[in-house]
Amino acid sequence: MKYLFFHSQKVLLLFFVTTITCAQEQNTHVLQGLGQSIYHHVLSPQSKSTYHIIVRLPDGYDKSIEYPTIYLLDGGISYPLLSAYYHYMRFTEEIPAMIIVGISYGTDDWKKGNARSFDYTVKSPQREHWGGAEKFQYFIKNSVIPLVENHYSSAPDSRIIFGNSLAGQFVLYTAMTQPDLFAGHIASNPALHQNVSFFLNEKNIEHAVNYKSKLYVSSGSNDDVQFREPVKKWIKHWENKSSHPWILKTETLNDEGHMSAIPQSFVRGVRWVLNFH
Repeated sequence: MKYLFFHSQKVLLLFFVTTITCAQEQNTHVLQGLGQSIYHHVLSPQSKSTYHIIVRLPDGYDKSIEYPTIYLLDGGISYPLLSAYYHYMRFTEEIPAMIIVGISYGTDDWKKGNARSFDYTVKSPQREHWGGAEKFQYFIKNSVIPLVENHYSSAPDSRIIFGNSLAGQFVLYTAMTQPDLFAGHIASNPALHQNVSFFLNEKNIEHAVNYKSKLYVSSGSNDDVQFREPVKKWIKHWENKSSHPWILKTETLNDEGHMSAIPQSFVRGVRWVLNFH
């Protein structure tokens, strides 16, 4: 009798643990705002780091249609934030149907693999750990984009890249050094506070071969002065020049700060790049 009671307790405990485990495995499916998220992991041949690639296909995805595709840097945060925002915007057709690609480190901790300070930046005398933008650009060009375009119906002539803060610095770096890798670039509050001179130097510009890509740069009016002033300097420098390889649009987002500007930059940049009204 004693054994039977003990055995029953074990069965109940096993049932309880199994139920909780199943609930944990299934809980992401109730977040309908994220849509159908498909996961890939990719090893960078240069850094030997693993990146997590999350792909959202548009509702009613049709393989016979090539979709604009937006690549989100800092995807571990920007993907759930902007994928859910996109979900709402699609209800009222305020944004076009797109494929959304998040490129994630899977952590905020540099000790556990978040290499954004290296990957997204050009060298700076004040930051010895900066300077990996060229390698990361190579990784996106030769690993991430081929993965997406070989697996999904993504339009090569409608690629967009989005980034905020240091990721915005990388967007500007790519717009300058490989301007036709993406048709559209959206740089939200780019953090140029330690190396703005690189981004003002016309010698760092490569000119596109086939067409002028679009570059949208936004700055929140309430952004911290250390970020806001270098961006204003960049805008003033490039706005009236014709010697750049982009169609350029700049905006100040009133009452927005360094992070609060992200959703506005995303939707306003996408609409402008894709001529969606």
